[in-house]
Amino acid sequence: MDQKKMCIVGANGQVGLALRAQYPEARWAAKDELDITDKQSVEAYDWAGVEVLLNAAAYTNVDGAEAIEGRPLAWAVNADAAANLVSVAAHYNMTLVHLSTDYVFDGTEKSHTEDEAFAPLSVYGASKAAGDIAVSLAPKFYILRTSWVIGAGKNFVRSIMGLAEKNISPKVVADQFGRPTFTTELARAVDHLLQNNAAYGTYNVSNSGDVVNWADIARQVYSDLRRDDLTVGDTTAEEYFAGKLSAPRPTHSGLDLSKITKIGFEPHDWRDDLKDYIKKELSQ
Repeated sequence: MDQKKMCIVGANGQVGLALRAQYPEARWAAKDELDITDKQSVEAYDWAGVEVLLNAAAYTNVDGAEAIEGRPLAWAVNADAAANLVSVAAHYNMTLVHLSTDYVFDGTEKSHTEDEAFAPLSVYGASKAAGDIAVSLAPKFYILRTSWVIGAGKNFVRSIMGLAEKNISPKVVADQFGRPTFTTELARAVDHLLQNNAAYGTYNVSNSGDVVNWADIARQVYSDLRRDDLTVGDTTAEEYFAGKLSAPRPTHSGLDLSKITKIGFEPHDWRDDLKDYIKKELSQ
């Protein structure tokens, strides 16, 4: 795939930055030059020569989406913008690559397959499900459904590292289960699908390894930091979010990875990528 025929939107977010690292010669557009929520802005953009459109844009403030001011933003970015990109992808015969989330499900199933029926619990989840439906109407598309994303910028691992730096022994939610997905894995998965001309459709993508809760991940972070002097206790989501504006979250976020592994993609164990991530963070 010629990187110069690729265009990344949402290029300054966690996933966008990973895609820019994966495809350093690709074009990318920041919000000030392309507002994907504005149909006219999308139609007026110069798409000449673009064969692969990578959509890494998303409104990801899960709790903020429950607020009056957050709801329309979530729908604009996660649903309307996706439909706008589908329109130009179809017009210019581009392959559209789109990032999705486990939040399109209610989390009652312990392991989610690609064909599970949507049952979002939150505004964020509903807006992402609507975006998935729109993207699935594109002539050529890949939807990568993922969970618990860790990359550049604000994320759970960085927050836990910050607590360790402050010598805090926190209580962390222990009644939600899943696997982290490092943005480097998402970028690798995108490349695998494109390079191998995989069948169009939806693919679950996360790191491999055991399904754990958030407190387990925090304990692993503290262990990798060699902070045995500190402890991580368990709490419930209900206790943690008490008194705060919060969205309901899936109890189970583990993704069945068999579809993408059957076409040769081998996900890294999350514990290995976590160690590498922490080393990089400490070296900066």
